[in-house]
Amino acid sequence: MKLLIFQQVQVEGPGLLGEFLKRWGIPYDTVAFYKGDSIPPLSLYEALIVLGGPMNVYEEDKYPYLSGQDRAIKQAINQSMPFLGICLGAQLLAKASGAKVVANPVKEIGFNRVQLTAQAADDRLFHGLPQELPVFQWHGDTFHIPDGAIKLASSSGCDNQAFCYRENAYALQFHLEVTPAILNNWISINGAELKEPGRPVVGELTPPDLSQRCEELRRLAEIMFSNFIMEVVR
Repeated sequence: MKLLIFQQVQVEGPGLLGEFLKRWGIPYDTVAFYKGDSIPPLSLYEALIVLGGPMNVYEEDKYPYLSGQDRAIKQAINQSMPFLGICLGAQLLAKASGAKVVANPVKEIGFNRVQLTAQAADDRLFHGLPQELPVFQWHGDTFHIPDGAIKLASSSGCDNQAFCYRENAYALQFHLEVTPAILNNWISINGAELKEPGRPVVGELTPPDLSQRCEELRRLAEIMFSNFIMEVVR
């Protein structure tokens, strides 16, 4: 088994996902678009994982590599290749599946909770996870649910948080892969976004029990990412 990971920007790497894959002995290649990497043939891999980034899915003129990702994701869908999209990766899956990506009424930045749908209780990716899931968020856009997809999670600030498309393509608007170092980096680089006028922010960015929150994310992330490898990919 070998996986392919699309990374948009340097500060949004695979985090805990990469840590788990190394521990499990599962090799992966990373396409670092911020370095100018090209997309290799998907036939060399068993699954595609697309990480987040600050750009909008429709900004192909500013970020030309988004067009290449759109083509690759459509190819993965058509070939029934296991797929996991996180944040921007989820929005790119929605777009490639014919659904709209639009501005959310509020920005979700910080620790928050999502509620799983009844369908998530029987879903392979969410097996063993609580019905209310603590997560980390940093997004201002949201996706519509594609036709034929199954909605799997929502939150008070953003109705569409996760879906499954064609049985093995998953979209997660939220993050479970983040570590304290990643969060501190995001705050350092993007913290000014919290002071921008406009849409209110929903979430808790630096709670007093940050270490405990991150350990909880680690535990839940291992369950979900293990489910993806063992139940979706294999």
